[in-house]
Amino acid sequence: MTFTAPAAQPSAPAEVLHRVFGYAEFRGEQAEIVDHVVGGGDALVLMPTGGGKSLCYQIPALVRSGTGVVISPLIALMQDQVDALAALGVRAAFLNSTQDAETRREVEAALVAGEIDLLYLAPERLNVGATLDLLDRSPLALFAIDEAHCVSQWGHDFRPDYLRLTVLHERWPTVPRIALTATATDATRREILQRLELTDARQFVASFDRPNIQYRIEPKAQPMQQLLTLLRTEHPGDAGIVYCLSRKSVEKTADALVAAGIPALPYHAGLDTATRARNQSRFLREDGIVMVATIAFGMGIDKPDVRFVAHLDLPKSVEGYYQETGRAGRDGLPSTAWLAYGLQDVVQQRRMIDEGEGDVAHKRRLSAHLDAMLALCETIECRRVQLLNYFGQSSAACGNCDTCLSPPESWDGTVPAQKLLSTVVRLQRERNQRFGAGHLIDILLGRENDRIRSNRHDELRTFGIGAELSEQEWRGVVRQLLAQGLLAVQGEYGTLGITEASAAVLAGERAVHLRREPERPVKRAKRSAGAELPEQAQPLFERLREWRAGVAREQGVPAYVIFNDATLRGVALTEPTSIEQLAEISGVGEKKLEAYGEAVLGVVTETQ
Repeated sequence: MTFTAPAAQPSAPAEVLHRVFGYAEFRGEQAEIVDHVVGGGDALVLMPTGGGKSLCYQIPALVRSGTGVVISPLIALMQDQVDALAALGVRAAFLNSTQDAETRREVEAALVAGEIDLLYLAPERLNVGATLDLLDRSPLALFAIDEAHCVSQWGHDFRPDYLRLTVLHERWPTVPRIALTATATDATRREILQRLELTDARQFVASFDRPNIQYRIEPKAQPMQQLLTLLRTEHPGDAGIVYCLSRKSVEKTADALVAAGIPALPYHAGLDTATRARNQSRFLREDGIVMVATIAFGMGIDKPDVRFVAHLDLPKSVEGYYQETGRAGRDGLPSTAWLAYGLQDVVQQRRMIDEGEGDVAHKRRLSAHLDAMLALCETIECRRVQLLNYFGQSSAACGNCDTCLSPPESWDGTVPAQKLLSTVVRLQRERNQRFGAGHLIDILLGRENDRIRSNRHDELRTFGIGAELSEQEWRGVVRQLLAQGLLAVQGEYGTLGITEASAAVLAGERAVHLRREPERPVKRAKRSAGAELPEQAQPLFERLREWRAGVAREQGVPAYVIFNDATLRGVALTEPTSIEQLAEISGVGEKKLEAYGEAVLGVVTETQ
């Protein structure tokens, strides 16, 4: 293994930003964070996916003396991360369990010699005494703890090895630490500070808003057909991620997409390691691949041109939903976060919590997570306002989510709620029976079927009193009563029962307001200025993408390592004719200018 020759020690972070990364200026709080860490301070950084977290530790590592050590759980992505930095002229390496002994020895020797700028290290390596001794012998610039929310024991991505990262401060108290995460409520933030012993660290909380993402949640009717409509009408040929709750649904959905002519791959923990690695590699390296996955996939994925994230099942928490949807549009271009959500999702999740492991406090916490997710789904207000408010950030209506573009109506559902709750009560008290939503709706609609007749439910006083609503509308009522805590899922068969709160509704002491879904389709995402190229720039953009794909195949790296789409758009719009002009385009740093500048100019000339 060889490492590039060290560059001259830069005088300022801004110079590194421009020379190495090709950006003219820092965004948001990046400059302040970088200066703080360069000065030796500890920091906790909360910044949305695609907000530029990596620069917050990469630049200090290049400015400070020694090696920046990045603690990351993303073993499968370390090679790509190192390749991306190497393309910028940064001396990067990793140490993890995938390497042979000889490779590890080469990396270790380079580390001790001070020949590595950034070292990626799996957290479990810090449990090995030899690793600690190695770091003792090495010049250290900083420790970056990536995906810091993994330390939260009740979080959506808990990693036990993160609990032992206090060793960094205990063993190297003078080396600054920067912990980074894309998602954390106030409670999770406090837990990170406590468990990593970062109580004296300066906290930087960026805006959680991703204005380029359009959030849309729609009732689940025919989810596969709904997904196909989204992909065919809005995202043909785009890369994206489809999340499913189970391995079985991942396989089924991937097969259905392939059968429909869409290049899709499955990813879940039940696949063998080689298949998962192969599918992940294809997603990163090829254009237009749709990855169908469980939540086992996605953390740390740095593919900038993911144009949509779709959920076919209800996420378990707002944190998880935000983290997953944040994998779309890292390049800042318009992207879609789409979720299909139905009654069965609510019933299933409630049942999983009730029947799951953990004490009462744990189940209560899971229920609170689900309640917050349901509130986001059922809101008649702006989705983005609700989402940001969950993370403690206030905002105005965005004008670019489904509830803003096609506002749903709020209607008085008190009487339908009373009819439904009365049916549940009568079955329980008069017959000692409990049923699921489907049968309750059959009773309210007055349907004559074998189950109704055999149970003599046509004799109930509530039989047929709900004909004013359709079956789909009744399912919406049931779903929303569950979300509001006016119905409860009981038992392993998902039957429904009343709650303490139900009594006030039945007594006429509490009104029930429900959401009515708009019938008109949601308008497509608003396009930000410059997001859609003018017609005359399209041929050059596509030719640049073809050139990039060829170079990426030759080098065996993802296409975005060469240049991301945003940089290629900049080239297509400006049509540079000289190296000097090309150097002014965002994302074209010194190393990439040297490596690809003439070739890019050649493509521009050929296409004119």
